[in-house]
Amino acid sequence: MSIVGMDELLAHALKNKYAVGYFEAWEQYSLEAALEAAEEANSPLILGFGGAVTNQSWLDGHGIEELSILARLLAERAKVPACVLLNEVPTFGEILRGLRSGCNAVMLDTSHLPYEENLRLTKKATEVAHALGATVEAELGHLADGTNASVRAIQTNPEEAARFVAESGVDALAVSVGNMHILLGNESPVDLDLLARIHAAVPVPLVMHGGTGFPSSAIKQAIERGIAKFNVGTILKKTFLDGIQKAINALPEKYNIQEYLGCRYENDILLDGKRQMKGEIQRLMNLYGCVGQAKNWH
Repeated sequence: MSIVGMDELLAHALKNKYAVGYFEAWEQYSLEAALEAAEEANSPLILGFGGAVTNQSWLDGHGIEELSILARLLAERAKVPACVLLNEVPTFGEILRGLRSGCNAVMLDTSHLPYEENLRLTKKATEVAHALGATVEAELGHLADGTNASVRAIQTNPEEAARFVAESGVDALAVSVGNMHILLGNESPVDLDLLARIHAAVPVPLVMHGGTGFPSSAIKQAIERGIAKFNVGTILKKTFLDGIQKAINALPEKYNIQEYLGCRYENDILLDGKRQMKGEIQRLMNLYGCVGQAKNWH
């Protein structure tokens, strides 16, 4: 199946009352985990990587090109509808590099800036991305950080959101309604009434970042209120690492390293990480209602 636009994926999710997952990856094994999970679940997929928790000097040196090209290759051979997202990068230059390297969806993370500056930069990114046939996601409001209490939440204002979407031309809007970034071990209470008001004011699909700490009990209600995409990252790294640690602890006293690392044979400890990550992704796909939705693709 050929690569599709993220706008198509989100429109299909809204129409069929489910949410598609963006399961953030960081190298080949994790990209493969997301793709294989989607194929086994017959689910549409947003494949990609992000800049918010990645070393900026590495990204700026060569990382964006390397990961974009790899993700694009995997998405193009996917058996399910898939796109490639460059998520939450801080600069317009990185957006350009992602678009040139194969990403067909981008998100410029300028939500921490004053409204008018966020709007100006987002509009600039949208103009360029749309000219290249790519989808643009933006964020209005700002999420709290589960690892840094000094990062305070700014909730999305429905009236501002309507103006922002109309003037920027973005295809999807990430919202702040109590959801938190990097929250492990707890759930963050969300304001579903505020989400409903944003949905009523905004004509584009809505996106929920902070999927790791998002309450499972609120997922269905969030989808009913316009959420077409969940972003998940932190729990995936945790499960990947747990799989590797378990495999390391099970190593025999004497072993041939070639049989246990990077070989792609059954004993490869990185495959244990990948398997754990796949399992978590498929658990989330069931919650989002996207399992089997690829069979309904037009």
